[in-house]
Amino acid sequence: MSECIFCKVIKGEIPAEKVYEDKEIIVIEDVNPQAPTHLLIIPKRHIPTSMELESGDKDMIGSIFLVANRVAEERGIVDSGFRVVMNCNEGAGQSVFHIHFHLLGGRNMKWPPG
Repeated sequence: MSECIFCKVIKGEIPAEKVYEDKEIIVIEDVNPQAPTHLLIIPKRHIPTSMELESGDKDMIGSIFLVANRVAEERGIVDSGFRVVMNCNEGAGQSVFHIHFHLLGGRNMKWPPG
């Protein structure tokens, strides 16, 4: 998707503060952080919403959570706790239609969210 902001970040066309990158995932700082630690975990393959995930994406989704754990440990937020959030469609708060996971930590989280 040539117009997708995350695809442009992945291609290096838009600068971003990269925290982690491998062959299928990139992690960047959120430009509008909602917590002291607010990172975006983004698969490099363009998938608009979770509804477009396929059975072959199971390993990639599992890798996203392993990367979340790794980055949370590197950021020192494991003991205090962290949250991994994914929004699906506009009504749930999705504003960029390229799936991504928010890793939030460094402050107390409320329940229910939103």
